[in-house]
Amino acid sequence: MSSPAATLTAPAVDAPAGATAPIERRKALVDSLKPLLVDVALPLAAYYALKAAGLSTFGALAWSSVVPALRTVWGAVRERRLNGLAALMVSVNAVSLLLGLVSGDPRLMLLKDSAVSSVIGLAFLVTALRGRPMLSAGLRPWLTRGEAGKTAAWERLSAGSPAFHRAEIRFSAIWGGALLTECAVRAVGAYTVPVETMVWAGTVLMVASMVLAFLVSGRFGVVPMERMIEAETAASSDR
Repeated sequence: MSSPAATLTAPAVDAPAGATAPIERRKALVDSLKPLLVDVALPLAAYYALKAAGLSTFGALAWSSVVPALRTVWGAVRERRLNGLAALMVSVNAVSLLLGLVSGDPRLMLLKDSAVSSVIGLAFLVTALRGRPMLSAGLRPWLTRGEAGKTAAWERLSAGSPAFHRAEIRFSAIWGGALLTECAVRAVGAYTVPVETMVWAGTVLMVASMVLAFLVSGRFGVVPMERMIEAETAASSDR
Protein backbone atom coordinates (compact mmCIF):
# COMPACT_ATOMS: atom_id res chain seq x y z
CA MET A 1 0.00 0.00 0.00
CA SER A 2 1.46 3.36 -1.01
CA SER A 3 1.94 6.05 1.58
CA PRO A 4 -0.12 9.30 1.44
CA ALA A 5 3.05 11.23 0.69
CA ALA A 6 3.82 9.05 -2.29
CA THR A 7 0.24 9.37 -3.51
CA LEU A 8 0.10 13.19 -3.23
CA THR A 9 3.58 13.98 -4.59
CA ALA A 10 3.64 14.49 -8.33
CA PRO A 11 6.52 12.97 -10.24
CA ALA A 12 9.34 15.36 -10.96
CA VAL A 13 9.49 16.47 -14.56
CA ASP A 14 12.77 17.74 -15.93
CA ALA A 15 12.58 20.94 -17.92
CA PRO A 16 13.29 20.45 -21.62
CA ALA A 17 16.89 21.07 -22.51
CA GLY A 18 15.87 23.64 -25.09
CA ALA A 19 13.98 25.70 -22.50
CA THR A 20 17.16 26.64 -20.64
CA ALA A 21 19.10 27.64 -23.77
CA PRO A 22 17.66 31.18 -24.09
CA ILE A 23 18.30 31.80 -20.37
CA GLU A 24 21.88 30.62 -20.68
CA ARG A 25 22.41 32.81 -23.77
CA ARG A 26 21.05 35.85 -21.98
CA LYS A 27 23.29 35.17 -18.97
CA ALA A 28 26.33 34.73 -21.19
CA LEU A 29 25.53 37.96 -23.04
CA VAL A 30 25.16 39.90 -19.77
CA ASP A 31 28.43 38.43 -18.47
CA SER A 32 30.27 39.48 -21.63
CA LEU A 33 28.73 42.96 -21.45
CA LYS A 34 29.69 43.51 -17.80
CA PRO A 35 32.99 45.30 -18.54
CA LEU A 36 31.17 47.80 -20.77
CA LEU A 37 28.30 48.23 -18.34
CA VAL A 38 30.44 48.72 -15.22
CA ASP A 39 33.44 50.56 -16.67
CA VAL A 40 31.76 52.74 -19.31
CA ALA A 41 27.97 52.87 -19.01
CA LEU A 42 27.89 53.28 -15.21
CA PRO A 43 30.32 56.25 -15.07
CA LEU A 44 28.52 57.97 -17.97
CA ALA A 45 25.11 57.43 -16.36
CA ALA A 46 26.47 58.72 -13.04
CA TYR A 47 27.86 61.82 -14.74
CA TYR A 48 24.55 62.76 -16.39
CA ALA A 49 22.55 61.90 -13.27
CA LEU A 50 24.78 64.11 -11.11
CA LYS A 51 24.56 66.93 -13.65
CA ALA A 52 20.76 66.62 -13.69
CA ALA A 53 20.79 66.78 -9.87
CA GLY A 54 22.44 70.19 -10.06
CA LEU A 55 26.09 69.29 -9.52
CA SER A 56 28.70 71.29 -11.45
CA THR A 57 30.47 69.74 -14.44
CA PHE A 58 33.68 69.54 -12.42
CA GLY A 59 31.93 67.80 -9.50
CA ALA A 60 30.01 65.41 -11.74
CA LEU A 61 33.18 64.38 -13.57
CA ALA A 62 35.04 63.89 -10.30
CA TRP A 63 32.36 61.79 -8.61
CA SER A 64 31.61 59.71 -11.72
CA SER A 65 35.31 58.75 -11.79
CA VAL A 66 35.17 57.05 -8.39
CA VAL A 67 34.01 53.60 -9.58
CA PRO A 68 36.45 53.27 -12.52
CA ALA A 69 39.26 54.64 -10.33
CA LEU A 70 38.57 52.03 -7.65
CA ARG A 71 38.37 49.26 -10.25
CA THR A 72 41.67 50.38 -11.76
CA VAL A 73 43.41 50.34 -8.36
CA TRP A 74 41.76 47.02 -7.41
CA GLY A 75 42.90 45.38 -10.64
CA ALA A 76 46.44 46.68 -10.23
CA VAL A 77 46.74 45.59 -6.59
CA ARG A 78 44.65 42.43 -6.39
CA GLU A 79 44.88 40.99 -9.90
CA ARG A 80 48.21 42.58 -10.87
CA ARG A 81 46.85 43.82 -14.19
CA LEU A 82 45.54 47.09 -15.55
CA ASN A 83 41.79 47.29 -16.15
CA GLY A 84 41.93 48.95 -19.56
CA LEU A 85 38.38 50.29 -19.86
CA ALA A 86 38.27 51.57 -16.28
CA ALA A 87 41.68 53.24 -16.64
CA LEU A 88 40.55 54.81 -19.92
CA MET A 89 37.47 56.36 -18.28
CA VAL A 90 39.62 57.75 -15.46
CA SER A 91 42.07 59.23 -17.99
CA VAL A 92 39.30 60.78 -20.08
CA ASN A 93 37.67 62.31 -17.00
CA ALA A 94 41.03 63.60 -15.77
CA VAL A 95 41.69 65.32 -19.10
CA SER A 96 38.16 66.75 -19.06
CA LEU A 97 38.71 68.09 -15.53
CA LEU A 98 41.97 69.78 -16.54
CA LEU A 99 40.43 71.25 -19.68
CA GLY A 100 37.48 72.46 -17.64
CA LEU A 101 39.87 74.91 -16.01
CA VAL A 102 40.68 76.43 -19.40
CA SER A 103 38.64 79.45 -20.38
CA GLY A 104 38.87 82.59 -22.44
CA ASP A 105 40.49 81.54 -25.73
CA PRO A 106 37.71 80.31 -28.08
CA ARG A 107 40.18 78.45 -30.28
CA LEU A 108 41.58 76.61 -27.28
CA MET A 109 38.04 75.70 -26.25
CA LEU A 110 37.54 74.11 -29.68
CA LEU A 111 40.33 71.69 -28.83
CA LYS A 112 38.62 70.34 -25.70
CA ASP A 113 36.62 67.61 -27.45
CA SER A 114 39.61 66.83 -29.64
CA ALA A 115 41.86 66.35 -26.61
CA VAL A 116 39.44 63.88 -25.03
CA SER A 117 39.09 61.95 -28.30
CA SER A 118 42.87 61.85 -28.69
CA VAL A 119 43.22 60.17 -25.28
CA ILE A 120 40.73 57.49 -26.34
CA GLY A 121 42.34 57.05 -29.76
CA LEU A 122 45.82 56.81 -28.27
CA ALA A 123 44.65 54.17 -25.78
CA PHE A 124 43.11 52.11 -28.61
CA LEU A 125 46.23 52.40 -30.74
CA VAL A 126 48.76 51.67 -27.99
CA THR A 127 46.90 48.58 -26.75
CA ALA A 128 46.64 47.35 -30.34
CA LEU A 129 50.36 47.83 -30.97
CA ARG A 130 51.11 46.00 -27.71
CA GLY A 131 49.05 43.04 -28.93
CA ARG A 132 46.34 43.49 -26.28
CA PRO A 133 43.61 45.40 -28.16
CA MET A 134 41.27 47.17 -25.75
CA LEU A 135 38.29 47.23 -28.12
CA SER A 136 38.03 43.44 -28.15
CA ALA A 137 36.15 43.59 -24.84
CA GLY A 138 33.48 45.73 -26.48
CA LEU A 139 33.37 43.80 -29.75
CA ARG A 140 33.08 40.32 -28.26
CA PRO A 141 29.42 40.53 -27.05
CA TRP A 142 28.22 41.64 -30.49
CA LEU A 143 29.99 38.82 -32.36
CA THR A 144 29.15 36.01 -29.91
CA ARG A 145 25.60 37.22 -29.08
CA GLY A 146 25.76 35.35 -25.79
CA GLU A 147 25.76 31.95 -27.53
CA ALA A 148 27.86 29.40 -25.71
CA GLY A 149 29.28 27.88 -28.91
CA LYS A 150 30.37 31.23 -30.33
CA THR A 151 31.74 32.38 -26.99
CA ALA A 152 33.86 29.24 -26.73
CA ALA A 153 34.95 29.70 -30.34
CA TRP A 154 36.02 33.30 -29.61
CA GLU A 155 38.09 32.16 -26.62
CA ARG A 156 39.81 29.41 -28.62
CA LEU A 157 40.52 31.69 -31.58
CA SER A 158 41.70 34.61 -29.45
CA ALA A 159 44.08 32.33 -27.57
CA GLY A 160 45.36 30.21 -30.45
CA SER A 161 44.69 31.77 -33.86
CA PRO A 162 47.26 34.30 -35.16
CA ALA A 163 44.87 35.34 -37.95
CA PHE A 164 42.06 36.05 -35.48
CA HIS A 165 44.40 37.97 -33.18
CA ARG A 166 45.61 40.08 -36.11
CA ALA A 167 41.99 40.92 -36.94
CA GLU A 168 41.43 41.99 -33.31
CA ILE A 169 44.50 44.22 -33.52
CA ARG A 170 43.42 45.71 -36.87
CA PHE A 171 40.00 46.59 -35.47
CA SER A 172 41.42 48.54 -32.51
CA ALA A 173 44.23 50.08 -34.58
CA ILE A 174 41.80 51.39 -37.21
CA TRP A 175 39.63 53.08 -34.59
CA GLY A 176 42.65 54.46 -32.75
CA GLY A 177 44.17 55.80 -35.95
CA ALA A 178 40.86 57.35 -37.06
CA LEU A 179 40.36 59.17 -33.76
CA LEU A 180 43.93 60.47 -33.65
CA THR A 181 43.75 61.64 -37.27
CA GLU A 182 40.45 63.41 -36.60
CA CYS A 183 42.02 65.12 -33.56
CA ALA A 184 45.05 66.24 -35.56
CA VAL A 185 42.91 67.71 -38.35
CA ARG A 186 40.66 69.42 -35.80
CA ALA A 187 43.69 70.91 -34.03
CA VAL A 188 45.00 72.36 -37.29
CA GLY A 189 41.54 73.68 -38.17
CA ALA A 190 41.10 75.30 -34.77
CA TYR A 191 43.96 77.71 -35.53
CA THR A 192 43.64 78.06 -39.31
CA VAL A 193 39.86 78.16 -39.91
CA PRO A 194 37.47 80.84 -38.61
CA VAL A 195 35.98 79.88 -35.24
CA GLU A 196 32.39 80.16 -36.57
CA THR A 197 33.20 77.70 -39.35
CA MET A 198 35.11 75.30 -37.13
CA VAL A 199 32.20 75.00 -34.68
CA TRP A 200 30.08 73.10 -37.24
CA ALA A 201 32.99 71.71 -39.28
CA GLY A 202 34.36 69.97 -36.18
CA THR A 203 31.13 68.04 -35.76
CA VAL A 204 31.06 67.10 -39.45
CA LEU A 205 34.67 65.95 -39.21
CA MET A 206 33.95 63.81 -36.15
CA VAL A 207 30.91 62.12 -37.74
CA ALA A 208 32.77 61.50 -41.01
CA SER A 209 35.77 59.95 -39.24
CA MET A 210 33.56 57.67 -37.16
CA VAL A 211 31.59 56.50 -40.22
CA LEU A 212 34.84 55.84 -42.09
CA ALA A 213 36.30 53.96 -39.10
CA PHE A 214 33.10 51.91 -38.81
CA LEU A 215 33.22 50.89 -42.49
CA VAL A 216 36.96 50.16 -42.64
CA SER A 217 37.12 48.31 -39.30
CA GLY A 218 34.08 46.27 -40.33
CA ARG A 219 35.71 45.26 -43.61
CA PHE A 220 39.14 44.40 -42.21
CA GLY A 221 38.28 43.44 -38.64
CA VAL A 222 34.70 42.45 -37.96
CA VAL A 223 33.95 40.48 -41.14
CA PRO A 224 37.06 38.24 -40.95
CA MET A 225 36.49 37.63 -37.23
CA GLU A 226 32.83 36.79 -37.81
CA ARG A 227 33.74 34.27 -40.51
CA MET A 228 36.38 32.62 -38.32
CA ILE A 229 33.95 32.36 -35.39
CA GLU A 230 31.29 30.78 -37.61
CA ALA A 231 33.80 28.30 -39.04
CA GLU A 232 35.21 27.42 -35.61
CA THR A 233 31.72 26.97 -34.15
CA ALA A 234 30.72 24.68 -37.03
CA ALA A 235 33.95 22.68 -36.75
CA SER A 236 33.49 22.26 -33.00
CA SER A 237 29.93 20.97 -33.40
CA ASP A 238 31.13 18.36 -35.91
CA ARG A 239 33.76 16.93 -33.56
